[in-house]
Amino acid sequence: MITLKKVTSRKEMKDFVRFPFSLYKNNKYWVPPIIKDEIDNFDPTINPVFENADAQFFVAIKDKRIVGRVVAIINWFEVEKQQIKKMRFGWFDVIDDIEVTKVLLNKVKEIGLENNLKYIEGPVGFNNLDKTGVLIDGFDHLGTMITWYNHPYYKDHLEELGFVKEKEYLENKFKFKNVDDVYFDRISNIIKRRFKLKALDFTKTKDIMPYVDEMFEVFDKTYSKLSTYVPISDAQIAFFKKKYISFINPEYIKFVVNENQKLVAFAIVMPSFSEALQKANGKLFPFGLFHLLKARKHAKDVTFYLIGVHPDYQNKGVHAIIFDQYTKTFKPLGIDNCIRTPELEDNEAINKLWKDFNPVTHKRRRTYRMSIQ
Repeated sequence: MITLKKVTSRKEMKDFVRFPFSLYKNNKYWVPPIIKDEIDNFDPTINPVFENADAQFFVAIKDKRIVGRVVAIINWFEVEKQQIKKMRFGWFDVIDDIEVTKVLLNKVKEIGLENNLKYIEGPVGFNNLDKTGVLIDGFDHLGTMITWYNHPYYKDHLEELGFVKEKEYLENKFKFKNVDDVYFDRISNIIKRRFKLKALDFTKTKDIMPYVDEMFEVFDKTYSKLSTYVPISDAQIAFFKKKYISFINPEYIKFVVNENQKLVAFAIVMPSFSEALQKANGKLFPFGLFHLLKARKHAKDVTFYLIGVHPDYQNKGVHAIIFDQYTKTFKPLGIDNCIRTPELEDNEAINKLWKDFNPVTHKRRRTYRMSIQ
């Protein structure tokens, strides 16, 4: 018999967060989170996302052990301001038993109906800064700290229960050696002169902080036309600053400004922390932090986390300035692979951005939808 339990205490939340550690034990492609960070992320007193969103956490129990989990999410800005009547679900993990999946997602459906929502979509997080999608191809590739990994049967469970494809995302990678540094140096100088632009490089995190709010303004303008976009609040930006910016190598963050010192483009790249997180196995101490700091300094693979160009400067080759900056930073470091975060398959602008680097699609992921009214 399968029973459903709502997570209410911190101990239960720790069990919720730790469930995938048993589900993916000995899986060499799964990248575990830091347990404390994950628990804090779900704490309304810490994460400001809860100012505009509600979340309920559930585990499925069979034979006295956890066999599945899910977060049922309502983003109220999305529902009330954007009039998108969506019930979200995320952090979805199950054993290979479709009855477990059914119990968990029926609860999500029930909450959606109680709130007069029209459909369910998932797996997704609270907003565009969270992980998204169930992996449907590329199970034999190492995950990243900014994506979910899952077993192949997840897709089968969802489709058997009547969920249909909503959005598909591609994950691509390319060799850094595919980037023509001579070409980008030449084009970058032309674009900078033509539009009176300047590239900003950093060696200290404190010098980045004054630009972060403006960066999110550009982020908003860059991605607001996408069907998946939900705005990021000022409190969430402040949370992002504290949680991520201070840990990212300052030289891996690139900005472009115009003659008035207004930010027109940005990119954030992170060293790959995947292997370090596997060694940490959910804990910063006693040795997890050492592995992460080592990766921060010595990782030869990098992940392109965020990139944005203000609409007024799109289709003008401004991205060439950013890539020129990265070639000059990465070449002395011996960077090998450049890995991109999941991107919508129908995002033609982003596909054009990367086409010259001979990217290889190594993973595909998908969100699924079901009408509930």
